[in-house]
Amino acid sequence: MQRRDFIKSGAMAISALPLYGSTFLNLPKRIAIIGTGWWGMNILNEAMAAGNCTIVGVCDVDENALNAAWQTVKKVKGDDPKKYKDYRDMIAKEKPEIVIVATPDHWHALNAIEAIKAGAHVFMEKPIGHTLNEGKAILRAARKYGRKVQVDTHRRLSPHNISAIEFLKSGKAGKITQVKAFVNYAQPVGSIIPDSEAPAHIDWNMWVGPAPYKPYNTSIHPKGFRYHSDYANGLLGDWGIHWFDQILWWTEEKWPKTVFSTGGKFIKQDNSDVPDQQLVSFAFEDFDLTWEHKLCATNNNEKHNVGCYFYGTEGTFHLGWLDGWTFYPRKKDQEIIHQDAQLHQPDQQNIKEAWADFLQSIESDKLPACDIEKGFRATNLSMLGMISQNLGRSVQWDGEKNVIIGDELANGMLSRKYRDGWEYPTGE
Repeated sequence: MQRRDFIKSGAMAISALPLYGSTFLNLPKRIAIIGTGWWGMNILNEAMAAGNCTIVGVCDVDENALNAAWQTVKKVKGDDPKKYKDYRDMIAKEKPEIVIVATPDHWHALNAIEAIKAGAHVFMEKPIGHTLNEGKAILRAARKYGRKVQVDTHRRLSPHNISAIEFLKSGKAGKITQVKAFVNYAQPVGSIIPDSEAPAHIDWNMWVGPAPYKPYNTSIHPKGFRYHSDYANGLLGDWGIHWFDQILWWTEEKWPKTVFSTGGKFIKQDNSDVPDQQLVSFAFEDFDLTWEHKLCATNNNEKHNVGCYFYGTEGTFHLGWLDGWTFYPRKKDQEIIHQDAQLHQPDQQNIKEAWADFLQSIESDKLPACDIEKGFRATNLSMLGMISQNLGRSVQWDGEKNVIIGDELANGMLSRKYRDGWEYPTGE
């Protein structure tokens, strides 16, 4: 197959994606956002670009982020959304029909379920929670209340990812028995930053919310929370879910049988408490999956620093991000096949397509491409990897019952105790 054939296929994939416009006649009009930081505003800007809506509420515990979001909405759309620090007040008073959830991981479940129970559809950031049973509660709520929940694993709507899965499913890579997902980017070793008083513009107690309380530290907020285990699950929880979602999209299997993780903090000399180097092995029925991240020097001896390698009997297929996808045939006399990525600025993403698909799912009353159940399964791989890492041993997973087999200690790690004043969600 020549390279141009898959360029044509990719173009067909693009044309099949839902587009913005007046064809969406019965869509909800009132939109609110919880979490108005960097990525939340990427999403909100696409929501505003889609048009035919009013932004009725913006919510954040950081007044600087909140005011900046309000100013953006005012400038771009002319709307005058109400500003809130407490998402519960915003949902109750503004009665949004769509809620964007773009808070730190430890807030996702409470935010999403509050919106769902109030009758809103939800577009939420990945991973869908901090502990596995939070995701189960969101899934239960979405199904019970009949709301659409799109997880922002926007690579499912990326043209080169769509054609990549088509290629893999076609069998042209042969029988695939091993997959490696990886992120290998060098980072500064950092240094210890002392705790300090929270700035006046941040309600730190509300930022912490249901999670264990820690004093304010600039290594946590802004932007550093993913490297603190009380609030997120490190690189495995951040990057991992995107690639796990791609792999689960390719395979017909829904979950692994066994998970084992090893790693630790070998390079970083900062406040973080998650592995800066980690290897996780997932045993499926028909293939083995490994996850790898490390903060050593970038892979100058390899062609790619991020993505997935699918190892097949007819060649090796790399599914990437900025570099699209490439198939390296087994036989040296065969042509390498490549497709470039088609991404949007800022930040090289496909939120536009994910948002359009979300709107279409609401209009058609069909599940979106990145439905909550898919987000749940992809997030679970990250969570199980961290549970194994913290236990120091492997775990066996029953994906039908969503329990770890014969392991009371490990099952206790599927949830965690919330801080006083907050109740762990069930989705009922």
